[in-house]
Amino acid sequence: MPLRHHPTDHAATDRTFQVDLRGLVDLLSHHLYSSPRVYLRELMQNAVDALTARHALEPAAPVGAFGVRLHADGSVVRVEDDGVGLTEADVHGFLATIGRSSKRADRLAEQRGDFIGQFGIGLLSCFLVADEIHVLSRSARTPDAPAVEWRGRGDGSYTVRTLPASARPRPGTTVTLTPRADAGEWTRPAQVHALARHFGSLLRHPVTFDDGTGGSDRSGTSVNPEPAPWSRTYPTPGARSRALAAYGEEAFGFKPLDTIELDLPAVGLKGIACVLPETVPAGRRHGHRVHVKGMLLSEQAEEILPDWAFFVRCVVDAESLRPTASRESLYEDATLAAVRDALAERLRDWIARTAAGDPDLLGRFLQAHHLAAKSLAVHDDEILRMLLPWLPFETTDGHCTLDEFARTHRTVLVTSSVEEFRQVAAIASAAGLGVVNGGYTYDRELVHRLPEIRPEATVADLDPAALTAHLDPVDRETELAAAAYLAQARDALAVFDCDVALRTFQPVSAPALLIDSREARHERTRSQLAREQEGGLWGDILGALRHEVPRAQLILNQLNPLVRTAVAIDEPELARTSAEALYGQAAMLSRRPLRPAESSLINRSFLDLLAHALRKDS
Repeated sequence: MPLRHHPTDHAATDRTFQVDLRGLVDLLSHHLYSSPRVYLRELMQNAVDALTARHALEPAAPVGAFGVRLHADGSVVRVEDDGVGLTEADVHGFLATIGRSSKRADRLAEQRGDFIGQFGIGLLSCFLVADEIHVLSRSARTPDAPAVEWRGRGDGSYTVRTLPASARPRPGTTVTLTPRADAGEWTRPAQVHALARHFGSLLRHPVTFDDGTGGSDRSGTSVNPEPAPWSRTYPTPGARSRALAAYGEEAFGFKPLDTIELDLPAVGLKGIACVLPETVPAGRRHGHRVHVKGMLLSEQAEEILPDWAFFVRCVVDAESLRPTASRESLYEDATLAAVRDALAERLRDWIARTAAGDPDLLGRFLQAHHLAAKSLAVHDDEILRMLLPWLPFETTDGHCTLDEFARTHRTVLVTSSVEEFRQVAAIASAAGLGVVNGGYTYDRELVHRLPEIRPEATVADLDPAALTAHLDPVDRETELAAAAYLAQARDALAVFDCDVALRTFQPVSAPALLIDSREARHERTRSQLAREQEGGLWGDILGALRHEVPRAQLILNQLNPLVRTAVAIDEPELARTSAEALYGQAAMLSRRPLRPAESSLINRSFLDLLAHALRKDS
């Protein structure tokens, strides 16, 4: 049976969204733009885009024929350009419409590679500092075109009217703002000039500034008097290098260890990377200054380089990078990913050239940035082959390069943690063992790759318990004489699941060595939890996971005078206290975090020994 259509009693009516412009501006100021200062960047950006369109319209015009003029005298801020200008239709399509594009806007979007701006909300940023925007424009596309005036107000209303051509004799656009009283921080003449320099110092079109005092000539003060330093010519390569370094120092406030020129013709990118002269804390990433077609986009563009490149700060100017809606960061797309990879390759090339031709610079670079170099070497086989022999490591021979250490020790042992290295370093050094601290980021993995570069070297993980094989046993008579003390010491340290043994080893100054692997401590912690949860489901699970692991070992050094005195103690309580004190001292020397029970033991044993000494003297 066919379905019937039942007409409704109330016909639907199309309606139009009502836009609260003040609310929209508030949204922009708090969530899109980082600061009201961006209003000047948006005005300059619109002016530069208009100049670009004017040059496309008149390609024979000489360079510098069209420019931008800024004026700020405390009462108004004015931006005037010699650009392509606007017709009345353009004004309605571009200035009075939010979120809707016209056919001409669509055509411009197709050609947006020639323009900085890509969004129609830039002019709204002016409402961050003013309640009214006045635009006077005359189109260059029609010789006898009239001037058009547009006045937009913060309440969302606007007026448009045409004026005689004499109202603006030359094609172009003038935007005038009357700042609000609370916007003086951003609209004072000195601040406007500083912002213009900040945003537009690398613009390719001439930009001038006038504060209305008559202190400068009629053409105003140039905002961008010189092209970018990498675009200038220099008499010698040395002069170029010094100029780029000086620019980097001015931009970032430090004297670069070296400067790396960056040039990616495919995306029209040029600039420099400045190598930081000092160590950068692990995990800290510096922002980079990114300009798009000369206009400063961001000072904190971390995304332009990979994470491992935290040893440089960059200034770049690009043609094809795409800004986000706020034009304060870069849009993550395939172009940005390709640029990031290409710049990373430039940094690798610099490291390769430095390693091959400037060992002094390489040494200074690695001294400051060995962590970054290690990070790169882990993931880049070519960098690994170039840098691994030069990278510094903490070893039982002190801090030295892996190449130097491997020449002294044919078998290189590496610990899995910093605390294990602290436990064994002194004893292993005295025993002639070569041990590298593998507890730092990347170190253990890199040391294990040493045979790829030095086939004659052997690398193995150090088992702390295996170190006892390099300690000399005591003779039978000495061990029998110390048996009673060792039994009392084992009983005193049973709470820590620690065995006690007597050996001889160097250095003599070390009374005891505590060998306690991380895995053993984890197993003891798990076992303690199982005992506490005995009878419950969680306790059954932990108990099922239990397996035998080596216990901690306190190795007493029979060569040490203090130990020889301790093993001869015949007072049970004093023997226990001395064993606890030796354990505490060895635990502190291992530099691992102390458990609460160990801290309590150290305090108690110290006070007991002090009390015993005072009783003996009295």
